[in-house]
Amino acid sequence: MSTNTPRRIGLIGWGAIGRVVGGALTAGEIPGAELVCVVDNRPLGDSAPVPQYTVEQALEHCDLIVEAAGQGVVREWGEAILTAGPDLLVASTGALTDEELTKRLLHAGPGRVYFTGGAVGGLDLLQAVRAMGPLDEVRLTTTKLPSTLEQPWMDEKLLGRMRSATEPVEVMTGTARDVPAKFPKSTNVAASVALAVGDPDAVRVRVLADPAARHTSHVIEASGAHGAYRFEVRHLPDAANPATSQVVPYAVLRSLAALAGRTGQIL
Repeated sequence: MSTNTPRRIGLIGWGAIGRVVGGALTAGEIPGAELVCVVDNRPLGDSAPVPQYTVEQALEHCDLIVEAAGQGVVREWGEAILTAGPDLLVASTGALTDEELTKRLLHAGPGRVYFTGGAVGGLDLLQAVRAMGPLDEVRLTTTKLPSTLEQPWMDEKLLGRMRSATEPVEVMTGTARDVPAKFPKSTNVAASVALAVGDPDAVRVRVLADPAARHTSHVIEASGAHGAYRFEVRHLPDAANPATSQVVPYAVLRSLAALAGRTGQIL
């Protein structure tokens, strides 16, 4: 593709993430990227600035599809998108804790799959350290408001503890393979760390519900023969969807800028 030809973007999802991403693209804030269509399972009418297409229609008109609608989209459409030719930018990295799905996506083509770090940083450094040798220990502690962590599988005892809590309550511990499957809309960070480390089973995750959590926090701690690393991020939740952080759509936009060929930025 010529560097003068804009990337034709199809956006799946017109929610808290998609509206910000779509608005920025429509306003021309990402040079080299043009929003062509939006895909959503609800009729959008005039609320979307571009036509609403089905996924199949989007594949005919776009060369880059942005997933901003949840893990289910990656599972259902990821391989088909890549096989049809467009590239795919995944925001819901939690889907990639499914090892078989990840293998299929990485081997599908001619489209290429990309992942955005979303609400967490330091992933590039973890990848660099991993290239020197395995990490001995990787831990992630995520703290969110109790209401954003409630799930259908929870029993009344756990729900009661979360709803009546006056201090942080441990909701779940497990690996980065286990946790995103249990919290499909609120723990993509665990999967992003696992992708950087290269092994979801090596990342120990602790999920806390804190009624005083004005900010969502993620603390990553890693150590190995070459050093020790600690990253902490604290984000305001998105007002429209507190299960995600305000910064996530801007991480998607940053990834889009890189894919569209903007020069002079840290990749």
